[in-house]
Amino acid sequence: MSTDYRRLTRDGLWDNNVVFSQLLALCPLLAVTASATNGLGMGLATTAVLMASGATVAVFRHFITPAVRIPVFVLIIATIVTAVDMAMNAWVHDLHKVLGLFIPLIVTNCAILGRAESFASKQALGPALYDGLMMGLGFTLALVVLGATREIIGSGTLFANASLLLGQAFSFLELRLIPDYHGFLLVTLPPGGFLALGFLLAAKRRLDARLARRAEARALAVAAAES
Repeated sequence: MSTDYRRLTRDGLWDNNVVFSQLLALCPLLAVTASATNGLGMGLATTAVLMASGATVAVFRHFITPAVRIPVFVLIIATIVTAVDMAMNAWVHDLHKVLGLFIPLIVTNCAILGRAESFASKQALGPALYDGLMMGLGFTLALVVLGATREIIGSGTLFANASLLLGQAFSFLELRLIPDYHGFLLVTLPPGGFLALGFLLAAKRRLDARLARRAEARALAVAAAES
């Protein structure tokens, strides 16, 4: 049975996005997105866990009995999260200090266990790895968009301290978009996270509705032309 990689891409990035469609992982989303830099770091860490856990579950799916599959999946995810936590502590220590407890809490991310159960446990290595990549990139996109929104409105910057938290290779991301801007503190605080997320969810729903109407009108036009 062939895998529809285009569909996996669309699901992960948009249609079945972990945040904007499934409304999962909202705790780390709201906690670490005071800046786009924090969102990018958390998103990349979660992407690594999604890919590694999906690939591991896919490889060993024939050896995991249904009766113990959930504990085994949790153990696999916890092991991978521990490795990612140690790697970040070693190589991006400043970012590790900023994200703090939310890195180990990736284990509790329902999206990771959900993809392992609903997709990776039924697929070969390639599709499972690709699905983890797309779901992770979709989650990273949500984190970065929300973090960028809050950072721009809150302080007038974008990817502030990227060189300190992610390394000198990311220094090109640091931008001051609004000079002499004193900031809007509320947006960088937890209430601002809820407000920004609400507006982004509303914008996505509105865009989806508009795209659906456009697709329906196009289908009707094609049907009328054929008749």
